Amino acid sequence: MVLTNPPFGTKKGGERPTRDDFTFPSSNKQLNFLQHVYRSLKTTGKARAAIVIPDNVLFQDGDGQKIRADLMDKCDVHTILRLPTGIFYAGGVKTNVIFITRGKTEKGNTKQVWLYDLRTNMPSFGKTNPLREEHFNDFKKAFTAKDRKKVKDERFQPFSRVAIEKNGDSLDLGLIADDSLTAYEDLPDPIESAEVAIAKLQQAADLLQKVVKELHVAGIGK
Repeated sequence: MVLTNPPFGTKKGGERPTRDDFTFPSSNKQLNFLQHVYRSLKTTGKARAAIVIPDNVLFQDGDGQKIRADLMDKCDVHTILRLPTGIFYAGGVKTNVIFITRGKTEKGNTKQVWLYDLRTNMPSFGKTNPLREEHFNDFKKAFTAKDRKKVKDERFQPFSRVAIEKNGDSLDLGLIADDSLTAYEDLPDPIESAEVAIAKLQQAADLLQKVVKELHVAGIGK
């Protein structure tokens, strides 16, 4: 079993790693650590890993796409936990925990990926409001459920390997609707809104014209 939080960032000057045993050497440190971890797992079908990774590992093109495809071939990427923001020193860094089990074969081990969104509609975490164990209670229930399909939690949803492949092997999925943002379909029709605004402006202009006339009649404007 491997539990790790590899260092974030890129190699100085975008350099590639000096070791020559990576199938897909990358200037992205996290992608190299990810390869290092899943390659180190024994092919017994029981070797597992949980790795903290930044969002870019989930969607980076080029080497990132090749590494994710290779990972999903060699391992069962069964769960990804989208972590809240504000829990690391670097402000704004968005992170995840990816849970994998090394398969006995080299191909087709991932059939379905479950994503749990512990990020959207969550409080702002930091020194004054630290992330605590109890914040993971619902995730643990979903993660350990005997039948995940019966879990009633909008934050927990599956994506088939076929759907992920059609999406360019991107794993940047599973985020629910943000309550702080107005849903696009709820926005008023722009033409109708403009017509209403024009009508109100016209009413205001007519009222001002009426006031001006009354002032002239009363001799105040002379």
